[in-house]
Amino acid sequence: MMKTIREGIAGKVKLRLVQTDKEFVALAIEGGKTIAQISGQDADEVWNVLQMQLTREGPNWFGYAGARSRFLQWFAGGFTSPAYLADERDYKLRAKTELEKTTPVEEAASGSGHGEAVLRAYRATNLLYPIEKTRMQGLLRGADGDAFIQSAARFALGEGKPALRAMETLLRPHDNAKWTVVTYLAFLWRPEDHIFLKPEVTKDFAERVDHGLARSYAADLDYGIYEDLLAMAGSIRQSMADLEPRDMIDIQSVIWVTGDYREGRDVPQP
Repeated sequence: MMKTIREGIAGKVKLRLVQTDKEFVALAIEGGKTIAQISGQDADEVWNVLQMQLTREGPNWFGYAGARSRFLQWFAGGFTSPAYLADERDYKLRAKTELEKTTPVEEAASGSGHGEAVLRAYRATNLLYPIEKTRMQGLLRGADGDAFIQSAARFALGEGKPALRAMETLLRPHDNAKWTVVTYLAFLWRPEDHIFLKPEVTKDFAERVDHGLARSYAADLDYGIYEDLLAMAGSIRQSMADLEPRDMIDIQSVIWVTGDYREGRDVPQP
């Protein structure tokens, strides 16, 4: 006797978990044909193994070693190459320096009147979409501007889940409760601790290295997702330790450069 107890989709592949009299069987089906099959006594285990196998055998898989190799293909001098500094790091440092000068994080956590300076910080880079920046103007120039900045500063200082929840509550009326928006200021204030989350490219990278973030990610602002991202950042740092990444600016650049990697693109000069 066989009974389907779970179904899912991975790209064009249909996934099915079947319970038989003796075991659980996870199937990957494409075009009506079974292309992969895993069996065992634990339902969750066979389901997860099948998904990992599909990821590793897919065209996007390259692992942390492959990510390192592809990053160096773009920037042969690593994190100190002039091309890397010009394209990926220096403009973020300029935005960071200006934010620290006008709105130090400790002052922002309890202060007020920083709306225009923080708005300039959001506008200082191309990390956010134009519509996200426009919606921030309405919030930061409104009655809730100080409360949002205070919550963002507390998040940067390590408050974590409560501060994230507060930012989400303030951003929802502006249709701007986005990972990009809530991680941006902490990334500039404290890049030694915080990383910027650009969803699509980050999910692509997670899939390419088969990190759990590829499966846990959701648009909902769940602090556990951010913790998964920090864990992946730690793995990137470890895999590239000999290149001496300085902070999360360097780590996020690895995600951006290699997560969006496409064969045939022009490679910048080192």
